[in-house]
Amino acid sequence: MVKIANIELGEFPLLLAPMEDVSDPPFRALCKAYGADLMFTEFISSEGLIRNAIKSKKKLDIFEYERPIGIQIFGGDIESMKKATAMAEEARPDLIDINFGCPVKKVVCKEAGAGILKNIPKMVKLTEEIVKSTQLPVTVKTRLGWDEQSKHIVEVAERLQDVGIKAISIHGRTRVQMYKGQADWTLIGEVKNNPRITIPIFGNGDVNTPEKALEMKNRFGIDGIMIGRASIGYPWIFKEIKHFLRTGHILPPPTLFERTEASKKHLSDSVKWKGEKQGVLEMRKHYGNYFRGIPDFKDFRKKLVSQNGLNELLDTLNLIEHRA
Repeated sequence: MVKIANIELGEFPLLLAPMEDVSDPPFRALCKAYGADLMFTEFISSEGLIRNAIKSKKKLDIFEYERPIGIQIFGGDIESMKKATAMAEEARPDLIDINFGCPVKKVVCKEAGAGILKNIPKMVKLTEEIVKSTQLPVTVKTRLGWDEQSKHIVEVAERLQDVGIKAISIHGRTRVQMYKGQADWTLIGEVKNNPRITIPIFGNGDVNTPEKALEMKNRFGIDGIMIGRASIGYPWIFKEIKHFLRTGHILPPPTLFERTEASKKHLSDSVKWKGEKQGVLEMRKHYGNYFRGIPDFKDFRKKLVSQNGLNELLDTLNLIEHRA
């Protein structure tokens, strides 16, 4: 049984990665239904929270059916991060996660996200201050290092464990790599197999099939896997991996009916959550994967990414469904 503090996650948990404009409540509801064991909010700016920015505060909304769930925050200022942690705590998550992995320039330039990988002493100090400031378990998501010359993740994991984090998720790339090239899991395996490490280690990066999940589990002995991009428009990935790990058999892909029903629920919930304009726009990144591999789909896809109204999109999805 893998546990983060007292939170039981099962034998080999699958985590939904926090992704901006993706890991919102409508999408999390689907991922939970298809087997995600632990989910996180979209990452939330500490500065945005303490300024009461509407978008940042809305990301704090979590629901009972999502548990266990973590609120993920980022920022480069220790006092702001402590204040943001206190505000996040009021939303009653199961844990607080610190983002030390986001490679985006506007985050990195403030020594936040993966930017802090250039300043490991500050990374450790910030983490220690947050651990001391909250009663909730604190976890971290990070990368191997800033660049090829600074992949210090084995030492970093030890130091973060020493100041009190309860788990760490490691993306197998450096910040300089962004999302290019292949994720390197060898150092993730070194962290897991370091005799000094006692907290759960979750691997992240390029796991997009059940077979890949099993390979990473067997080769590197990690405690669980965090799934990011492979889940976008494809919440079934969690169910498929779990079934394969349990039985050794690949589940058949979701039917066209299942795909359209999931799309309709996701779209309707997104519009309810964000309003029609934003809900419709943000769904567009999901359709390609929802209907990946469906023959003669080009015209439907054009409609899905160009129509702006909820009702016309639902009509299009109903037309697709009736092809089944």
